[in-house]
Amino acid sequence: MSATHLTLVGPTASGKTQLALDLARTLGDIEIVSVDSMQVYRGLDIGTAKPTPAERATVPHHLIDVADPSEDWSVARFQTAAREAVAAIEARGHRALLVGGTGLYVQAVVDDLRFPGEDLELRAELEVGTSEPGGVAAAYAELSELDPDAAARIDPHNARRIVRALEVIRLTGKPFSSFGSGVGSFGPTAFPVRMAGVWLPRAVLAGRIARRFAAMREAGLVDEVRRLAGSNGGLSRTAGQAIGYKELLAHFEGAEPSVDAALETATRRTRSFARRQRMWFRRDPRITWYGAGENPASVRPALLASWSR
Repeated sequence: MSATHLTLVGPTASGKTQLALDLARTLGDIEIVSVDSMQVYRGLDIGTAKPTPAERATVPHHLIDVADPSEDWSVARFQTAAREAVAAIEARGHRALLVGGTGLYVQAVVDDLRFPGEDLELRAELEVGTSEPGGVAAAYAELSELDPDAAARIDPHNARRIVRALEVIRLTGKPFSSFGSGVGSFGPTAFPVRMAGVWLPRAVLAGRIARRFAAMREAGLVDEVRRLAGSNGGLSRTAGQAIGYKELLAHFEGAEPSVDAALETATRRTRSFARRQRMWFRRDPRITWYGAGENPASVRPALLASWSR
């Protein structure tokens, strides 16, 4: 690849999506690649804050609505699809704008990470353990002992990622955090790319997260999750881990006493997730940060100046 592509990162609810759309429309030679593990799923619309069909009609988007919600998508599969999208964009004479908030997925695309194999029988055994009362906490405690670095980067409630980390450790005898050309270590990128990040004060971000969940509820998130849960095939292990969906599924199954309680849990977990996102991205010296104060759009002029050809 010879074109210099672009990356816009930042925590959940930091305004990346709208900012990316505005910049892409203005620059004119941009196609957006969603670097989001849950926006790949058809039907997971409201809770993943996807750009609307009308917005996607104004700028080409990639890696949105490419999988059924009953499918499992791994980071390795995502890496392959995203790299193919970037290559196709460049072949058209355009630049890719990678937009995302999950550090591992962003790094999987821009860096030359290599991922270990799979043992589905071992994974199934681990999943049985995490399905039991207290099983997720016990698995996370085991991971914390075996690989503290990996545990620090994984949500203690994310059974899927905990299971995957333990699977790799048992399969290879090596720490999960040791794989790749340095997950969490940042050298030259696999292709030319300018990396930018949007930075909001913590209190501002917390307020935006709370308002986002209120807006999602108003837009029909509860009905969306109920419909997906009752669909043919339901939600895969991967899709069912999406914050907001996971908690509402727990409510439908009786583990959360009310919709209000489920969404409060989801809001709290999103704040924790945002903290981990910020910690991951702050370690990457290749990212140029743009402080947005209370308004993400305020960084638009500086980004335009940097990204114009």
